[in-house]
Amino acid sequence: MPRRPVSRLTADDWAGAALDAMARGGLAAVAVERIAAQLGATKGSFYWHFANRDALIAAALKRWETDHTEAVIRMVDAEPDPLQRLRLLLVTVIEATEHDLLEVVVLSTADHPLVAPVLARVTERRISYTAKLFGDLGFPPAEARERGLLAFTAYLGHAQLARATPQLVQSSSTARRRYVDRVIALITAR
Repeated sequence: MPRRPVSRLTADDWAGAALDAMARGGLAAVAVERIAAQLGATKGSFYWHFANRDALIAAALKRWETDHTEAVIRMVDAEPDPLQRLRLLLVTVIEATEHDLLEVVVLSTADHPLVAPVLARVTERRISYTAKLFGDLGFPPAEARERGLLAFTAYLGHAQLARATPQLVQSSSTARRRYVDRVIALITAR
């Protein structure tokens, strides 16, 4: 009986699996043998792509930055109306916190030497981008930055509540959108 060709795993496959493991159990869940078993691979496959576990964690964090920040920014930037861009950003990230715990997990490991610089870079990128959206709405730079920070902290607070006390956050898409509309009304008020 002929064997089926085995597809080779890429470094990105490993990084994605590590990111999934992090979302489920934090950095401690990034265990090479466990991830290899989940991927149906060997540790040899891992070592083909990575020198060690830290290199895998770094790759997973890079993927988090790309998928959870840069991809969202590209999607939001496709919207021509500045107010709708802000709304789309907040709806997207707040709805994502309902099913994706990765943001809270990354924040909970902020002091880890591999996480800290990535988290600092991603946080600055997100706040700066959100401030740009307020600038596009006509707010002067300092005020746009302040409002961007307020919007970002509203998102982080919602993410934390969704993780810690999900019964306290809006349970339907309609309710979450009303919440976003209220946040936008408050942070864009002149």
